[in-house]
Amino acid sequence: MTRRQFVGGGASALAALAASCTPSQTAEKQQPHIVLLMGDDHGWEETGYNGHPFVKTPVLDEMASSGLRLDSFHSASPVCSPTRGSVMTGRHPNRYGTFAPGWSFRPEEITIAQLLHDAGYACGHFGKWHLGAVKAESPLNPGAMGFDEWLSHDNFFEINPTLSRNGAPPERYEGESSEIVVNEAIRFIDEQSQAGKPTFTVIWYGSPHEPYSGLPADLALYDALPQSYQEQSTTLTSMETGAQVQRPLREVLRERYAEITAMDRSIGKLRQHLADAGLRDNTLVWYCGDNGTPLSGQAGVSPLRGMKADVYEGGTRVPGVIEWPARIGAPRTTDVNSVTSDTLPTLCDLVGIPLPSRPLDGISLKPLIDGQMTERPTPICFWNYDIAHERAANLEPYLDPALQVGTTPLVKLMDGIATRNFVNFRHTEITEQDYAGARTILDNRYKLVIDADAETELFDLRSDMGEKTNLIDSQPEAAALQRQLRTWQESVLHSLTGADYA
Repeated sequence: MTRRQFVGGGASALAALAASCTPSQTAEKQQPHIVLLMGDDHGWEETGYNGHPFVKTPVLDEMASSGLRLDSFHSASPVCSPTRGSVMTGRHPNRYGTFAPGWSFRPEEITIAQLLHDAGYACGHFGKWHLGAVKAESPLNPGAMGFDEWLSHDNFFEINPTLSRNGAPPERYEGESSEIVVNEAIRFIDEQSQAGKPTFTVIWYGSPHEPYSGLPADLALYDALPQSYQEQSTTLTSMETGAQVQRPLREVLRERYAEITAMDRSIGKLRQHLADAGLRDNTLVWYCGDNGTPLSGQAGVSPLRGMKADVYEGGTRVPGVIEWPARIGAPRTTDVNSVTSDTLPTLCDLVGIPLPSRPLDGISLKPLIDGQMTERPTPICFWNYDIAHERAANLEPYLDPALQVGTTPLVKLMDGIATRNFVNFRHTEITEQDYAGARTILDNRYKLVIDADAETELFDLRSDMGEKTNLIDSQPEAAALQRQLRTWQESVLHSLTGADYA
């Protein structure tokens, strides 16, 4: 059964339903427009509504005060490419070998864009892709994975970004990057909605990933950062040379926060346009980060332990908010655990299309959106796969390496080049070493952490959000959680062999 066959007839079924309804009935049954927004390296604490003492995010604050505020929302991974794969597939990224930044996913994966496309949606992607090359010949570009239109980058981007439109050779776009991708998304939504189609629009920002830059007005908002930051230094990429440099933390944070504010303003522009176009009430807008705050953005103000790349809360807990006035009529805040892998099953449930018949790690949050969920029915598992082991195994590349070569340049140099290439390998046999790597399991109260050296910790997140007190020797829950985590790993590794594609 092909991906298209799996949901075949979705568009025709919608058309038949519309034809059988009166105009008023059709309006009542109209499918929502859907917009997914994701910040790049935007940590949980870096919003006004989560109490950051300096960052100004008035639009996200307004969304959090008017929609569904997800206070315990997590990225499926503490780094970017894997998290983005989880949004697209509803599956943990280790199931298909997207272990780390620059590790692609696989063409056999079924994406939410493919499912919504087959259900009659027009699908557009704008901004960071980072799941494979965006060029036309790539079998992993946004078009190959379900999007009708895309203006995208292989990785992250800054002011005046270089982007590829529908796989064409990259072109430079002048201006602030968050505004550029939002303007493209607005154009897409307008064109498709005027043609009578519901839209699925993915906006994955390049901000606030380092290196940092900002418009003068945004930078000026942060002129009064504490002088104590000037006495500290941090390492990041130079905007001038693309190499690593040491700079005063105060200057770096000023630029980082300016990027966050510019991104926030672009979300406001999108929301205002949806209102002006009469689309806002029936548009689901979902914002989240892709992982925790990186080292270069650490300001010592987060209550969370860890940072980007860690499996502690500082690596995976990210801002999360859903706004949908037609469905979420009153503001609510929830501490129910949720994760980026929930995106696909949630949207399928809301639109009324079947799930792919393969293991998923996310669940539908429709009951949470409707105020009917008080606890998560299944735990969430996280796992930093041991990529050094994977590389050392000398496995066969999953795709022709030429197809994995990126084309869109960025400021940060890697191995002396400004573009990014991707890898993924065929992994047909499983050994005990494949279970290694830092991993965690999170239920409605406890979080079990096994680090890369197999040391084990247990935290009660209800009373210890900062993961300061290890309860491993005093709570009997640890053994059961460890068994559940191992069982889950067995399922993930079965998927990694490609068994789900048979």
